[in-house]
Amino acid sequence: MIDNFSNDAAFDSLYSLRAQQLSSIHWTPIDVAIKAATHLTAGEGKNILDIGSGVGKFCIVAAQIFPTHIFHGVEQRKALVDEAIIAQNATRTTNVNFIHANFNELDMDNYDHIYFYNSFSENLFHYKPIDNLIDCSQDIYNEYLTQFYNLLEEKPSGTRVATFHCNNEYVPPSYKRVQHITGEVLKLWIKK
Repeated sequence: MIDNFSNDAAFDSLYSLRAQQLSSIHWTPIDVAIKAATHLTAGEGKNILDIGSGVGKFCIVAAQIFPTHIFHGVEQRKALVDEAIIAQNATRTTNVNFIHANFNELDMDNYDHIYFYNSFSENLFHYKPIDNLIDCSQDIYNEYLTQFYNLLEEKPSGTRVATFHCNNEYVPPSYKRVQHITGEVLKLWIKK
């Protein structure tokens, strides 16, 4: 693995200063990305979707470790997708696909498993926001949460999900939590 993967600060140096400043709150730490990707790649299917992928850190780290899988990141902010593509090129990561869109515009049948670092929370908490370019509100949060919940409900048995900094209410009861570490903010799920 190249030097950028030795620690979070080294990896974050691939990004603009502003993106580096946001990393501790908004981007997945390398150790969490590895744990989540290990869970997600253990199921059948090779296409993993990161909803709200930001600057692509989860996708790039996971893709480097699991080269036989394809990691798709969907992000509604074009500037973050651009940063993700720059980092992807700098790391020569080929099994990543970044999509400039909202997650609810995608055909979820194209993705086998899902990673979700609570990107909806920006609608509720405004500490160190990414920017002020999108509308944020409780109503948007509720709408996204409902859409996310429904898309998980529609996924087939065996679908794997990894959530980071999410309440259990985000995930339907048809999913079983497969790891139970008290206080752990990374939660791993499999649909029954």
